[in-house]
Amino acid sequence: MDIAEKIILEDCPYCGGAGLLEEENGWCWYVTCMDCGSQTASFEYRRAEDREAAAGKAAAIWNMGKAIRSDLGE
Repeated sequence: MDIAEKIILEDCPYCGGAGLLEEENGWCWYVTCMDCGSQTASFEYRRAEDREAAAGKAAAIWNMGKAIRSDLGE
């Protein structure tokens, strides 16, 4: 089973949209909202053994409501 399928994400803290756990070129994970584009910080990993832990950290931060959002004009 893929890491992203194992992790449960809450709805976006800003708009209530669906969150998507994404991996960036094999070095970090972050969560982004499919509707408004808000996202978490990137959680880096250097070893394959740390990959799942980094994904879990990104999901945990998202589920706490700690996301960054850019509004128009910012």
